[in-house]
Amino acid sequence: MSRRTTLITVIAAAVVAAAVGGLAALVWSGDDPAAQAAASPTGSVDPSTVAATSFPDLAAPTGEPTLAGIDTAAPPSGTVVTVPGPFDDRFTLSDVTVADGVVSGSLTVVSDVSEILELQVLAGFYDDRGDFLGTGRAVFHLQEEEGHSHEEAGSPNETESFRIRAPKAVAGQTVAAAIGVPVLVNE
Repeated sequence: MSRRTTLITVIAAAVVAAAVGGLAALVWSGDDPAAQAAASPTGSVDPSTVAATSFPDLAAPTGEPTLAGIDTAAPPSGTVVTVPGPFDDRFTLSDVTVADGVVSGSLTVVSDVSEILELQVLAGFYDDRGDFLGTGRAVFHLQEEEGHSHEEAGSPNETESFRIRAPKAVAGQTVAAAIGVPVLVNE
């Protein structure tokens, strides 16, 4: 299913849900004076009186997503270790290496057969003593104008190669890395 078809399906479902919810609220309102006061002159229900639209105790996210442990993994020189993330059961990593201040490899989605829409691979870089030097990330977005490969070729592309450079100021000191996936969205 294409992203556009999925979006249209979600919008249609929301419209149907809103209509059913409004009808249910109108039917259930009966002779309740508060419910009648909430209704507009046309007989429909004011949605602000029946739906929670804010969550005061929920803080909005800020900055780029990160992973706990990306800055404390301290991998041995010449190695790349993984740090746990929320999507670890949905992908496998292969050919992961670190050399010349760059960590590279490939990620394959194994949880289902669907195109990768959004993906971030986060890398923490370390020196030969295991000291944290900084982070870098690879970010992938499905480009709608390119179309979906599964529409043209039969099955979706479930593998993305990545190449993440250490921050320029510490690239020469980088000999190890820790990686993880804080963002993975597929259809």
